[in-house]
Amino acid sequence: MIRWLLLLMLAVMPAPGPALAVGDPADQLPNPALEERARVIGRELRCMVCQNQSIEDSDADLARDLRRIVREQVAQGKPDEAVLTFVHERYGDFVLLRPPFKPETALLWATPAIALLAGALLIRGMRRRQAAAAGPPDLTQAERDRLAQLAGRPRE
Repeated sequence: MIRWLLLLMLAVMPAPGPALAVGDPADQLPNPALEERARVIGRELRCMVCQNQSIEDSDADLARDLRRIVREQVAQGKPDEAVLTFVHERYGDFVLLRPPFKPETALLWATPAIALLAGALLIRGMRRRQAAAAGPPDLTQAERDRLAQLAGRPRE
């Protein structure tokens, strides 16, 4: 019974999505091709309030303002790169979801590799400590006999 209730709830709930981000039809461009270009550009720009969403996916006021700026630039006939450059010059590298690689952003780009390397070194160190704490493994009688033979001592 609960399963059917959950399925019913999922069926009647509206599906959220990026299409709902530009909720006001007045904010959308009348030309579908230009609107799609604006959406593609908007997916390249970070919402500086949400920080992990593009401006197309965010409901924040700043994201709405940035969407308007992008749509104004597209409506003026500016190419995609010029629109991105315009927003980038105003808001800096942080507004780009894929910031350019340069000395100021090198740490940002290197952070995943540094984290993986640190994790691998941490695991390696932990395994070495565990092996050292366990000490040498106990020898079997055959191994003790062979060791005594190599050392030239009589067997016990």
